[in-house]
Amino acid sequence: MKFGIYPGGRAGTTCSSPPDPAAIGVLIDDLAAGRPFVIREYVHFFGEATPPDVVASLGAEHDLTHLTMPDEWYVEGGRELDLVASYIPREADIPGWLAFLDTVIDRYGHLTRYLQVTLEPNFPIPLIDGSAPGVLQALTLGIPHARAALDAKGLHDVRVGFSVAESAEWLGGDDEFWRHLSAIPRQDFADHVDYVGLGLYPDAFSPVAPRGTPGDVASLTAHALHHLREHSLPRARIPPATPIHIAENGTPSGTPRTERAQCDSLTDMLDTILDLREPLNITQYELFSLRDADSASADPAGTLGLVTDAYRPKPAFALYRDAVRTASSA
Repeated sequence: MKFGIYPGGRAGTTCSSPPDPAAIGVLIDDLAAGRPFVIREYVHFFGEATPPDVVASLGAEHDLTHLTMPDEWYVEGGRELDLVASYIPREADIPGWLAFLDTVIDRYGHLTRYLQVTLEPNFPIPLIDGSAPGVLQALTLGIPHARAALDAKGLHDVRVGFSVAESAEWLGGDDEFWRHLSAIPRQDFADHVDYVGLGLYPDAFSPVAPRGTPGDVASLTAHALHHLREHSLPRARIPPATPIHIAENGTPSGTPRTERAQCDSLTDMLDTILDLREPLNITQYELFSLRDADSASADPAGTLGLVTDAYRPKPAFALYRDAVRTASSA
């Protein structure tokens, strides 16, 4: 299995301070220890109707100018860029979106190993793609468009996929999303999908059962993985040979949680994922995130990092570093 992380120190609109590239470089080198290591980054399509303050709230003003680190960093030392192209316009704009994908590929294609087309289009909450008008077309037309654009530039090794959120039963489920995909002929969509990512936060935003009981972190993790592989992906004609990537996985440490509890939850999630990697064909794991977005925040999204927003390592940093060193594969 390959491992990786998002390094930027932002979670949605939460970000206490700009990233420190020097600190990031040292920490990533420590985690990777010379092994192949995936770096997750995000760029956003807003369309023309999105106010500038919304763009700024996501720190996205310079998406097409630079990512968190200098360009060359992403292709050095065994690093591989997993670049997410997020679709969140206020009005549907598929022609603009496809042109945006072309621009992203022109700008970053030569640095990219994985191109994720849309971010959790099954998850209809604000500032996530599932809430955007036209998102189903953005996904189903965007995947084959990106593949063709990459191939036209000779970038045949770039893998193209998409991610979904874990089953959103508390939002009424995502049956409509998978029903839409089930109606699309295999050659028009599924045949172009190289991987499917899963955003996995079983205990981040709602209470869970105590450790070792039904409904705990480990059992919720296993449920999400089995549900995706055995129920959802077959509906979209995506076969078992298409790998699952854990595109995002995290657990907070802020009040009322603790840094020790963060370690326990991360241990349970990682152990479950590693146990299921072969039967469910899970080939990649990316943690969200390296740094807290805001260590003082009461919002769970603020404390998902392995280090604080001042780059002090939490116990979870050493835990993840050990997992990378013992379970990585080339």
